[in-house]
Order: sequence, then structure tokens, then C-alpha cells
Amino acid sequence: MLENINLFRMAASMAAHAGTRQAVIAQNIANADTPGYKARDVTAFADLVRSSSESFQLRATRNNHLNGSLGLADPEINEKAGGVSNPNGNQVALEDEMLKAVEVKRQHDRALAIYRSGLTVLRSSLGRG
Repeated sequence: MLENINLFRMAASMAAHAGTRQAVIAQNIANADTPGYKARDVTAFADLVRSSSESFQLRATRNNHLNGSLGLADPEINEKAGGVSNPNGNQVALEDEMLKAVEVKRQHDRALAIYRSGLTVLRSSLGRG
């Protein structure tokens, strides 16, 4: 039932995006000493929402439906363009990755707050608030 309400779908997509980005950041940190490793990042959630609302596209409603794309919950992972390279060719800056990790935690907390707020509104409308 809750997956049919756009607010909950958006909050779930935001939380999934934060989880994907956190995994990419963790991989970057884990490979901070790997020679030649290029740092990666995920397309920003706002850009995903903007691009999906500007153009009409078919959206998947379940896994492997419409070529397996789940729209907002399926962000694109890209190598970070430019960036300062270490002498061994590595592009990971631990300070930047830690700042990104804090930003992702805030995004995840924001998604959970939106979800909780929506549940509170539903409970109040049912008289159970």
C-alpha cells in the first residue's frame, strides 16, 4: 500500500540512492592506496529527479521489468572527472571522501525523516496519531 504513495516512493528512492553512494564511497576509501585507481561517484539524487521529471520515460515497477531499470533507485556510477592524482596515479582524496560520507548520512537521515513524517500524517488521518 505505501509503495503506491509518491511521497513514500520518493523517500525510499532517496534512501536507496544514499545506500548506493555510501557503497561507492566505501570502495573509494578502501582503494585509497591502490595504484592507478580512479575515484568514482554516483549521479546526484536531485539530478536524477530532475531528469526523470523533465522527460517522459517508461519506468520499471519491479526488477527486470523494462530492461531492469528502476528509475530513481538505479543511479549511474561514474568515474570522477579530473581531480588531483597522487604520484602512483590514484585519484582518491580521503578528506573529500569523508565529507561525502557525511553528506550521504545526512541524505539518508533526511529520507528517513520524510518517511516518518508521512507515516505520522497517515496515522493522524486514521485517528491513531
